[in-house]
Amino acid sequence: MEKRMNVDMLKHATMEYFAITVGCFIVCVGFVCFINPYKFVPGGVYGTSIVLHNIFPQMQVGTFGLLLSVPLLLLSYFLIGKHVGAKTLFTTLLVPVMMNGISMWAYPSEEALQSLSPKLICNGMLNFENERILSVFLGATLIGIGEGFIMRAKATSGGTDIIAMILHKYLRVKFSNALLATDATVVFTGIAILGLGIGTVQPEPQAFLLAGYSLVCIFIMSRVVAFVVSGSKNNKLMFVVSNTDNIQLREFILHKLDRTATLIKASGLYSQEDKCTLMMVVHMREVEAFTVAIKTIAPDAFVIVTDAYDAYGTRWKAFPEKHTLDIS
Repeated sequence: MEKRMNVDMLKHATMEYFAITVGCFIVCVGFVCFINPYKFVPGGVYGTSIVLHNIFPQMQVGTFGLLLSVPLLLLSYFLIGKHVGAKTLFTTLLVPVMMNGISMWAYPSEEALQSLSPKLICNGMLNFENERILSVFLGATLIGIGEGFIMRAKATSGGTDIIAMILHKYLRVKFSNALLATDATVVFTGIAILGLGIGTVQPEPQAFLLAGYSLVCIFIMSRVVAFVVSGSKNNKLMFVVSNTDNIQLREFILHKLDRTATLIKASGLYSQEDKCTLMMVVHMREVEAFTVAIKTIAPDAFVIVTDAYDAYGTRWKAFPEKHTLDIS
């Protein structure tokens, strides 16, 4: 039994590293072919790397990514105490190597590699200078898919989230705000240098378009990553707070919806009156029917509807096996 479990764990680990490798390749193709040549700045380490490459073109985007990612991982280890897993380290090292390799393959010469001109990539076959919005869409989608593969394998490429965690820990800044501020700093710095030509870089003719493309890129990436990692959220978590244990509502849930729920006894903070709270998971298509029924049966109820990230148990998903969880 133990030998079989070890074999299963080895197979699972192999599949995870394969998924990470595929994810890294997709991310690199997205950057090299559709993001880097047009100076889009999608935040994060590689957004910063694009800016630095345009200031120092002798060094490639992937190399700057490596030089930024490794110190950030060290900061994470020493300042936050966050364990740096083998898969994260593997990802951090693989992405810049792949990115530089794909760049050298895609561009015909060292001069072209330094300029990253879209006219020269793949002999001009991927020149989207006149269709930049399409380049944004393709690049952001590929990067989001690749990052989703990496995250599903329980790895991360590190990046500006480490800076956000440091700000959160030492300056008590809310993590979401710290992450937004960090990525916004990267984007606006990129726009200032690449778009407005602050420094030695030739400015873009329409800097505001560069800003718009970069923001669209970030939005699409985040949506695609969420979809790949979590799928479309068809399940909804509902809380129904009412003054009484309504028998009609109970009958509707059990017999009309063919669902069940958890009844929680509670009390109002202000009124101190007894309350009944129903907690249940329903399919997205059932939400409207349920809320219409509540309006008729218990119009005084207070209802909260939110996404259910996952639902495990009877009539829902089976619990994962122990060896599929990363509990280190």
